[in-house]
Amino acid sequence: MTEPWPVEVAPPPAILYAVPSPLGAGILPEERPFEGELRCRRVRRVTHDVVEVTLEPTGGERFAYAPGQYLTLRASIDGEPVERCYTISSPPTRPHLLTITVKRVPDGPMSRWLHDRLAVGDRLWASGPMGGFSVREHPSSSYLLLSGGSGMTPTLSTLRTLADLAETTDVVVVHHARTPADLIERPELEALAAAHDGVRVVWVVDQPDASWSGPTGLMSAGQLAELVPDLGGREVFCCGPSGYMGAARTAFEALGGESARWHEESFVLTDAPDAEAPAAGAGAAYRIRLQRSGRDLECAPDETVLDAVKAAGVRLPSSCVQGMCGTCKSTLVSGEVEMNHAGGIRPREVAAGKFLPCCSKPLGDLVIDI
Repeated sequence: MTEPWPVEVAPPPAILYAVPSPLGAGILPEERPFEGELRCRRVRRVTHDVVEVTLEPTGGERFAYAPGQYLTLRASIDGEPVERCYTISSPPTRPHLLTITVKRVPDGPMSRWLHDRLAVGDRLWASGPMGGFSVREHPSSSYLLLSGGSGMTPTLSTLRTLADLAETTDVVVVHHARTPADLIERPELEALAAAHDGVRVVWVVDQPDASWSGPTGLMSAGQLAELVPDLGGREVFCCGPSGYMGAARTAFEALGGESARWHEESFVLTDAPDAEAPAAGAGAAYRIRLQRSGRDLECAPDETVLDAVKAAGVRLPSSCVQGMCGTCKSTLVSGEVEMNHAGGIRPREVAAGKFLPCCSKPLGDLVIDI
């Protein structure tokens, strides 16, 4: 590990994404799996508790992902491997570098390491992309991008992508933050809105200061109707803390929004500390054989395979524990599971015998390639 590099304190690079591009200047590549080493190119201070980390592949590969997708990062921190998921905030139209925008989590080992110790030239392992929270999956002529706090990151990738593609899409961004000082990439997004007729950005804060003249308060149906009067015809993407998303969803439904137009992604998987595995539930336990180690362990019908494996003291890399990131992906040699994932595994992988232990419960005895 090299000596910590001073975090660059500079205004966001608004010009980079705000200058209109000629039609066709940006190309949206098809998603392509990546697993390999990344090198840190830059760490830039965005707000008092948010940094942007710029990464490049050490092997010269190009990244190919959809706006709104995320990747899993792995680093050695104090001799222990730590894995966490981060949404990619850069646009896939610029495939040589990617950025993640990271909020400091006081008890989060990865976010603290990225903020305080990551140096230019340091290397991390990454895999991805993953997730279906993307405008590519739901094409429309008009979008509403709702975000709260660090849930801004998929909005950044989406808006930067549409700007690079010189799309005529009508996009409204409504972002909620605690204070004006917590607004992420405000100069850049305002420059984008000024440069593109189809982009409108609205900032809302809960605790305004004396200089604030914009909207205030928590998300509500009245606020949403006032800020986005043409809500009904928009495809809506919402990302943020669970309380924010619940309030936004309730407001959307109260205004007659169609459920098919609502898409959300929780922002709780960023850097939660590793939790203890819960105790096994009641009921007859099934046997799980770990093929590589030859170990046998028990798993209750209402217990996830990951919980059973961890309870037995076996290390299995995991991150989101929600079936989103794919970090725990393993091979099911025999047996059947009930798997309720959230996009962290592809159908062709399931067909090849892969599964996600974090969101899979046994339907009988299992043999796993661990």
